[in-house]
Amino acid sequence: MDEERKAAFRSIYEEHYGAVLGFVLRRHPRAGAEDVVQETFLVAWRRFADLPEPPLPWLYGTARRLLANRRRGETRHGALEAKIAGSHVEEESGVTEWAVPDQAVRRALARLPEADQEILRLVAWEGLTPGQAAAVLGCSREAARVRLYRARRRFARALAEAETHRTPVAEARPATKEGT
Repeated sequence: MDEERKAAFRSIYEEHYGAVLGFVLRRHPRAGAEDVVQETFLVAWRRFADLPEPPLPWLYGTARRLLANRRRGETRHGALEAKIAGSHVEEESGVTEWAVPDQAVRRALARLPEADQEILRLVAWEGLTPGQAAAVLGCSREAARVRLYRARRRFARALAEAETHRTPVAEARPATKEGT
C-alpha cells in the first residue's frame, strides 16, 4: 500500500510541479519560490488522503496560503527590524514581476484590489475554471463567478485608462532640461 501511495504521489508531483511553480513565480520573487513549491507538495504528501480530484486547484490553494503566511512573516520581520533600528518601513508596491509582456496590462492589473488580481490570475494565467478558482479561494462557485465578472469589468476600465496614458514608442520624445 505504501508503494502505491508513493507512486500515486510521484505521479501528481511530476504532473503538477511545473504548474505550481509557475503559479508561485507569478506571485513571489524567484528567490524563495522553490521553497514554497516544496512546502506545497510536503503539505500534499501529509494530507494525501484528502487530495481531491483533480488536485491542481487544491495545490494552488495550498500554495496561495503558504505565500500569504510567508508575506505576513516577512511583514512582521520587517516591522521588527524597523522597530529595533528606530526607523519606519516603507511599504513596497506589492507588484510582482508577472509573466505579462504588456506594460499597460501590468499597470491596469496593479491598480486593482488584490482579490480582483487573484481571481483574474487564477482564470487567465493558471487556466482554471471559475469553479476550480472557487476551490482555490475557498468560496462558492457562484461567488467566484460574481467576483470574476466584477473583476473583469474593473480590469477593463483600468486597462482603458492605462492605454490612454501610454505613449507609443514612435512618438516618445526625450526629456529636456526643464523636465518635460
